[in-house]
Amino acid sequence: MKARIARSLADVDAAEWNGLPGTDVPFLRHEFLLALESSGCATHASGWSANHVLLRSSDGRLAGAMPLYLKSHSWGEFVFDFAWADAYHRAGLRYYPRLVSAVPFTPATGPRLLTADAACRSALLAAARSLVGPLGASSLHVLFPSVDDRAFLQSAGLMPRLDCQFHWKNEGYATFDNFLAGFTAEKRKKLKRERRRIIEAGITCRTLGGNELDEATLDVIFRLHAMTFARYGHAPYLNREFFGRLVDTLPDALVVELAAVNGEPVACAISLRGPDALYGRYWGASGDYHSLHFELCYYRGIEYCIREGLSRFEPGTQGEHKLLRGFLPTPVWSLHEIADTRFADAIGDWLARERAARFAWLQEAALHLPFRRADIPARLDFDVRDRMAAKD
Repeated sequence: MKARIARSLADVDAAEWNGLPGTDVPFLRHEFLLALESSGCATHASGWSANHVLLRSSDGRLAGAMPLYLKSHSWGEFVFDFAWADAYHRAGLRYYPRLVSAVPFTPATGPRLLTADAACRSALLAAARSLVGPLGASSLHVLFPSVDDRAFLQSAGLMPRLDCQFHWKNEGYATFDNFLAGFTAEKRKKLKRERRRIIEAGITCRTLGGNELDEATLDVIFRLHAMTFARYGHAPYLNREFFGRLVDTLPDALVVELAAVNGEPVACAISLRGPDALYGRYWGASGDYHSLHFELCYYRGIEYCIREGLSRFEPGTQGEHKLLRGFLPTPVWSLHEIADTRFADAIGDWLARERAARFAWLQEAALHLPFRRADIPARLDFDVRDRMAAKD
C-alpha cells in the first residue's frame, strides 16, 4: 500500500472516493466535502487546509482514505479544546496548527477511516501520524468517529473523549401520535400544546426535497440561515455558494422544512438524509416565533423519519431541552493524540475524570425523559465499550 496526500478533493476521482466504505453517509460523500472546499468554506484561507490521506494498492486502486485537515484554530469542530490551547500558550508553546480528521462544521458521527480492511486502517493512521512532525502540528484529533473506528483508534493509543448528543430512535412507530403514546400524560399534553401554537399563529409548514429548491427559494433559505447567525454577531460558516452546490450535486440528500406566514417564508430547517438516518443541520428564522424551532427542527424531523422508515434522527449538538421531547441522551466521542508527552499525560488524566463525570451525567439525564415506560435505560442502548471507555 502506498499513501499520498491530496490537498483537495478536486484531485480525487469522485466515483473512486464514493466507492469507499462509509461514503453512504452524506457528509462523507465526495460531493459534500468538495462543496465545502470549492465554495471557500473549508480552505486554507478559512483555517481548513486539506491533507486528505489516500491509500492505493499496488494496482493503483483507491483502497482507503481519511479526511484530514491542518487546522489553524478550533472553530467549527464542536469538540472544544480551547483550554488546551490556552495551556500551551501559557507554557510558551504553540498549540496550532493541529491535524484534525473530521467533516468541517458537522458534528455527526460517522466513519473517519474509509476502509473495511484492518491493514488499511492501520496504514491510514500511520500516514496521519507521520504528518504531525513535518507539518509542525501539536497533535492529531479524530472527531465523531464511528464505533468501529473509535475502538481501533483507542486500541492504537489515542485518548478518548466523551460527550453527549440527543438522538431520536425509531421503534417502529406508525405515526407521531403513536410515538407520543409512550409519554406521560403531562409531557404529552405540553408537546401537543407546542404544536397547536404553530397552527394558532397561522404558520404553515411544508417539506421540500433538493429537487424542489429553485434559485429563488434557495436565496430565501440562505437569507433566513444567515439572519440567525447575524443576531449573534457573526457570519455563518457556510455561504450561499455551498448550498447551491449541494442542490446541484446532492439533491436527493437534502430535506428542507420551510415555514411561512401568509405565504411569506419566516423560518427553515435544513437536514441531510442518509440510508438510515436524518441529520438536522442548519436552522434560520426572521424572528422569534413561539415553539417554531421545536416544530421545524424536531417534530417535523421525527414525522419525516416515521414516514420514510428511517431508524434515527440526529438533530445536532447540545440542548438538554431535547430530552423532554423524546430525544435520548447518546454518547458521542472524539480521539486525541498529543505530541508533547507532558501535555499528553496531563490531558489524559483530565479526560479520564471528564469521561467518568459525563457518563454519570448521561445516566442521570435518562431520568428526565418524558416516557412513562419503565424500560427507559434499555432504550438508551449504551454500548458496553462506552462504559469501559468511561472507566479507562
